Amino acid sequence: MTDTHVFDLLDVLADPHRRQILQRLVDGAVCTCTDLVAATGVGQPTVSHHLKVLREAGLVRGERCGRFVEYSVVPDRLRTLGEAFTTLADRAEMAGPTRS
Repeated sequence: MTDTHVFDLLDVLADPHRRQILQRLVDGAVCTCTDLVAATGVGQPTVSHHLKVLREAGLVRGERCGRFVEYSVVPDRLRTLGEAFTTLADRAEMAGPTRS
């Protein structure tokens, strides 16, 4: 994962509603948009938009189940993001302190 991808994912996760949705899914819940509207207290169009952004970032996936889509987290993508943070931290450590 390139630095650009890492920082793009940080932009995705900067939104508190997206973090709230992701946290609910990380905690093991498989949710529909309706479930997430109830859990977050924000409107359906807003939740749908945030789910789209999270899907496009590869952090969540949706699977059609009848007339609903059930959303779940993509653990491998989170793991890759964690590894990328470790790599950035290692690079920063190797570069040493900087002075302004």
